Parts: sequence; C-alpha cells; structure tokens
Amino acid sequence: MESLNNTEKKFFQETDKNTLIKSFLAHLEYSLAKDEYSATTRDLFEAIALTVRDRLIERWIQTQQQYYKNDAKRVYYLSMEFLIGRTLGNSLINLGLYETIEQVAHELGYELEELKEMEYDAGLGNGGLGRLAACFLDSMATLEIPGYGYGIRYEYGIFSQKIKDGNQMEKPDNWLRYGNVWEFERPEYLYPVHFYGHIEQFYDDQNELVTRWVDTQVIMAMAYDIPVPGYNNNTVNNMRLWSAKSTREFNFDYFNDGDYEKAVAQKVATETISKVLYPNDNVSLGKELRLKQEYFFVSATLQDILRRYKKTNQDFNNFPDKVAIQLNDTHPSLAIPELMRIFVDTEQLSWEEAWDLVVRTFAYTNHTILPEALEKWPIFLVEKLLPRHLQIIYEINYRFLKEISKKYPDDIEKIRRMSIIEEGKEKTLRMAYLSIVGSHSINGVAELHTEIIKDRIFRDFYELWPERFNNKTNGITQRRWLRLCNPGLSRLITEKIGDKWVVDLFDLKKIAPYKDDNEFRKRWQAIKAQNKAKLIKYIEDNNGITVNPNSLFDIQVKRIHEYKRQLLNILHIITLYNRIKTDPSSIKVPRTVIFAGKAAPGYYIAKLIIKLVHSIGEVINNDPDVGDKLKVVFLADYSVSLAQIIIPAADLSEQISTAGHEASGTGNMKFALNGALTIGTLDGANIEIKNEVGDENIFIFGLKSNEVEQLRSKGYNPWSYYNTDMELKKAVDMINQGFFSKSKVFLFKPIIESLLDFGDRYMLFADYRSYVECQEKVNQVYLDQDLWTRMSIMNVANMGQFSTDRTISQYANEIWKAKSISIKMPK
Repeated sequence: MESLNNTEKKFFQETDKNTLIKSFLAHLEYSLAKDEYSATTRDLFEAIALTVRDRLIERWIQTQQQYYKNDAKRVYYLSMEFLIGRTLGNSLINLGLYETIEQVAHELGYELEELKEMEYDAGLGNGGLGRLAACFLDSMATLEIPGYGYGIRYEYGIFSQKIKDGNQMEKPDNWLRYGNVWEFERPEYLYPVHFYGHIEQFYDDQNELVTRWVDTQVIMAMAYDIPVPGYNNNTVNNMRLWSAKSTREFNFDYFNDGDYEKAVAQKVATETISKVLYPNDNVSLGKELRLKQEYFFVSATLQDILRRYKKTNQDFNNFPDKVAIQLNDTHPSLAIPELMRIFVDTEQLSWEEAWDLVVRTFAYTNHTILPEALEKWPIFLVEKLLPRHLQIIYEINYRFLKEISKKYPDDIEKIRRMSIIEEGKEKTLRMAYLSIVGSHSINGVAELHTEIIKDRIFRDFYELWPERFNNKTNGITQRRWLRLCNPGLSRLITEKIGDKWVVDLFDLKKIAPYKDDNEFRKRWQAIKAQNKAKLIKYIEDNNGITVNPNSLFDIQVKRIHEYKRQLLNILHIITLYNRIKTDPSSIKVPRTVIFAGKAAPGYYIAKLIIKLVHSIGEVINNDPDVGDKLKVVFLADYSVSLAQIIIPAADLSEQISTAGHEASGTGNMKFALNGALTIGTLDGANIEIKNEVGDENIFIFGLKSNEVEQLRSKGYNPWSYYNTDMELKKAVDMINQGFFSKSKVFLFKPIIESLLDFGDRYMLFADYRSYVECQEKVNQVYLDQDLWTRMSIMNVANMGQFSTDRTISQYANEIWKAKSISIKMPK
C-alpha cells in the first residue's frame, strides 16, 4: 500500500492561516457533511479540532516509529484517573497555533472562545490524583520522554454536581454524548480479561508444575488512543484508555423467544466495568465492580506492554531495561501479581527470575497520609474474582515474611505488621504493602509527606529498604496553568523576559526585579482586575450574586473533605459576619469568599458542609447591614475548565488542611503561579512553597505536624477552646442553634457533634485563633496594594520548582532511567 508522499503530507503539516482555513472548510464539508448554513456551533468546534488534530497525526506516527527505531526504554504511567479537561486549548498552545487559530476563527466569522466552550471536559478523575497524571503526560511529551498513559475510558466521568436548595445532587457526567473528536478507536488492540473461574494444577512430562486458570468469565478490553503533544517539539505521545466490550453482543435464542432484555443482558453487564468512575463502594456489588475495574485495566495494559516489548525482544532478560511501570497510587497494584502470573504461568519463567524482573520494573507513588485511606480489599472478594492472583499474592507474602523472619527472628509483632495480608475479623489485602514489596522505588509527593511515610506509615519497610524510598514533589504544567488559563499575565511576563519560562519555569526568576517597577505593578494589577471581572460575570450568570470587584477574592476550591477544613474557613466567615453586625466600620477590606468542590456521594458530613456554605451565604448575601463588605459564593460542578476561570482571579489561596494530612496538593501551586498569595498551614507542599517564595510572601498559621501529633497524644480537648474563645463559641453556637437553618434548627447538629462530641479530629478549634489572626494580617497587607502586588510578583517569580517538568525529569533520571528521544520529521 502506498502512503502519501511528502508533498501530499505537507498540506496536513502547514500551519499558515490560509491552509488552516482550507483545512477547516474541508473538514466542515467532508468530515461533518455540513455547510455554512447547516453547521451548528458544535460542528464548527469539531471542524477546528479536526484541523488541529491533523497537525498531530504525522508527528504521532513518527514518534512511535522512532521509539522502535531507537529501541527506546518506554515509561508506562498507570492511573485509574486522568483529569484531562478540555484538549483543544492545550493542543493549540503546545503546537504554537493558538493565536493563528484565533485569527482563522475570527476571519471565518467565529470566536475561538465560544467554540472552545463546546468541548466537554474529560472528567476521568476525582481531583488532584487525576489532574497530576494529566500534567505528567504533558511534561513527558514536552521533555521528549517515551511515555504512555494507561487508564480506563469511563463512559461517565466524575459526576456532574447540581445544587438544589443548597444540597449537592449527583447527575451522570455523559461527557461522550457527542463523541470525542480527539480519540481513535483501535479495535485491532482487543484483549481478553478473565475473572472468576478456578485453578487446575498438574505436573507435565518434565515433572514441572503447571497451573491453569480455567472456566473464567471473559471480558474484552478495547483500546482508544488520544494523542498527547509536547510543547514546541515533534513529540506526540499516546494515552491509551480501555473500554469494556462483551464477547457476545447478542443472544439470538433469547431474542427469538421474545425475551429482548435478556438477549442483551450479558453485553450490558459486561460493559458496566468501564461505565462509571468510582462506583459507590458502600455496597458489596460496588466493591466488586471497583476491584474488577482495577484488574481490567492492568490486565489489558500488561498484555499491550508485552505485545510491544516482544516486537523487538526474543526473551525477557532486558525487560526492566526497556520497560518502566509507574503505579499512580495503589489502584493499579494488581499489575504486580498479574505480571508474575504471565511470567510464571504463561512464559514459564522460574519464580525467582520472574520476581527479580517484576521488582526492577515497577515503581510506586504513594498519595495519602491518612491510614484509613490506604486501599484494602477483602480476601474473600479477591479469591472470588481472581483466584490465581490470590495464590500468587500468598506466595509473595510467604517469601517476603520468610525474609523478615530471618532478619528479625524474634519479632512476631513486626512480622504481623508488615504482612501483605492483614489478619483480623475479616482478612484483607493491603494494596500499599503489595506495592512496596513489588517495587524498586517508593516515593512520596512532598518533602513532609515523604518523611511521614518513612517515619510513621511505612516505617518498618523504610527500615528494611531505606534505598527504595525517595521524594518527588508534585508539580503542575505551566502550559495549561499559566500560558493557557492566564493569557494576560503570560503576555506581560513574556514581554519582559521572553518565553523560555514555558519550558523552563525557573526562568520566571527574571521577573523578580520588576516588583520595584511602578508601571509593571500597575499592569499586573490591571490583569488581575480583568481576571476578576471574568469570574464576576461567571458568578452573576450562574449564581445570580453581584460581587464587589474591589473585594479581596478569598478562594478555597478542592474536594470537600473534613481534613481540608472548609469548616475552618466557614468559622472565619461567621466571625467576620458577627464583627460587621457589631461594628460595620471595623471591616476595612471587603471580601468575597468563594468555594467550589465536590463531595463523595456517600460522604454525609461533606455534603452537609456544602449545604452549610449555601445556608450561610443565603443569610449573609441578603443582609442589608453587610452589603458588599462580605459575600459567600459556592460555584457548582468544579472542573478543570472552571478552575481555569477561578484560579487567575484569586487574590488569596486557602490551603488550610490540618498539618500532616495533605500529601502535597497542587492547587496551592496553581494559585501561586497565577499570583495569588497563600494562607496555609505547614502541610504538604505549602512548606516547600514557603521555602521558595520566602516567609515574607506567604501567610502561615497553625500547628505544625509534630505539634498536631503531640497535642493528640496528650489528649486534645476541643471543649477547652470552645469555652475560652468567645468568638469561636458564638460562631459554633450560631450553627448549632439553627441561626442559618431556621426552618430546620438541628440540620447542622452532626457537624457540631463531630467537632465537640467526637473530638474535632482535624483540630479546627486548636487552629481557629491563629487562623483568624493570620487573616487579619492578610487584611492589613491587602490595604497596601503596592505591597500586595510585590508579594504576588515574588510568588510567581519563585515557582520554578513546582513545574511537572522538574518532577518528571527527576522521575526519569532517578527512578525510570529513561532517556529523551528527539523526534525528527522527514523532509
């Protein structure tokens, strides 16, 4: 088969305005069968997207060919979540086409901003974990690392959050309703994934034990590929997502008998696996489906990895030299016993040889500090779904504990603590322990987090294998989180120092001297005002609330969880309200406090916190004594695209989790990169942000991590704080006595019970006074806009450390041992 010659291909590579217009019109007519009269706004978006996609495809193909040609070591990033957001804007930035396509759209009579709104957010993640994974893929492509993302193509992503009477309502997020213009269906990459069944073992003619997993239920995994372009280079890496397909589409016997539902029942049940992100695991069927999802995607992924490896390798001696697999938290941890199963049962390697290859291949990133958040699975469920894998896990554990017994012969308690299998009323599989034992590298995602996992959570393992543990502080991609989302600030920075910062964020240090330039500060302030105006319009359009543009925009956007302490923010809001009611002239700085974030559907207290925010807002926003001095806003359905509106508009970034509870956080980095000042505890990456920007450019309050532990061990008593701090007591009593819920006086009683009667686990009361006083310092600084702007500039100037380019460089050099490959296009 002949392919297009280079001259013919050139049309799809050209990026001049006239060629792009021709390409757009051709796609509108020949790909979408529309003309200028029948085309909808969505058609216009798709024609633009297809035009951009054309400029990716040859680079994409060349990238894969040159990886084969160079026999490259490939990195496989396994994640249950990829919070991708919209793709068009990011692709335009990385291809250097944003301004040109903007002109193309304008000349054709359209506005690019309007067309971009037609793209659904790909919400295949819950929050920071999935957004980090998406940022990592962007950085791998930009750094020319041969990298692949693997996950699940959920038909429904993270739920769409609706607010009704202040309550969160969950609706399906049907992001694929109109298809996904960026993806390519790959029916040729269709792999069987097995569940249930039983094990048969026998000795063959050579007296070797043969193990077979038989009578299984088979589900097919089909690949869908999305190109991931690097910035200003020819690399286009691949994200491959798996969709579940039935082995039988239709049962004709049932159909002929008139049982139409049963005729397609197997197909429907099978394809449920990739139907929805995070099924409710409060019920047993939800747990089983969740475990199925985890195995489904790692089984298909490993089959795909091995297919690719075998193209250029005859045996497995070089496997860890050509393959690096990074586990993004414990969700993909079943890849460890699955690769062992393939090596031992299918490829007939000895256990010792297989285990050596497995450990040298896998690396594990831990993302949580909370012990109860560490993933565990009931043994009976693993045995039911994956009987062979449970046998392999038992063998891994047996050999591991044997090693521990030799090293610590009399320490039965240590052996019990370190076992991959947790004994108890219900036996469970500790996924984090499986990940640690089966990996050559275990990393935390911030310096404090890494110290906590070494000293506390995984201390026994750190003492055994100190060389395996390391820190890789998280980051963000500046291409999306400054260049794309904050074009005004990006232009100002580039005008002064050039655009090297887009690939080397440390170059932002060059803007530091401009803090003393009065004209530069005025332009900086004007850009912030423009970004705030955009958010004000969004709030008016979606919430019907009029916001004071001169108010301090105090923003806390993140998953709703007690340890993230939205409640502490709420207590401060009530305190401000009470001060206004007592003496309106005492408030010198007007505030707009903005919340956004989703609560897990089964997390009752978190959903009640959302209701409380709305109830407080209803009172404060309609109190004539308050006026525009204080407003409370909750923005529904937080997403990547909404974050790109909110973050550039922020004055103050709330990063107020209890010290020692947030692994890293990346929202803190996004806000600081866009010039917001941080108020926060010494938790997660806040510590490293403080070290970079300087103590004088951040607002720190509250207990340190070690002080939290000391207070807890002494016996923390929230009542003592409640009884001695009158402002705190008044705020708590107002919630408890129904001031914000007059029709249901006891509506918020469970929240107050969690704080007073059940011990205030996250120590809001202990940090309350420090927080309020720190907020008063914020007000003082905000009154001096020159000082505030200088601090804002210094935050942006010192964010170089927090690019995922730096993070990925460290992973590549220190864990994966992967080299970059520069992709050359044929002339």
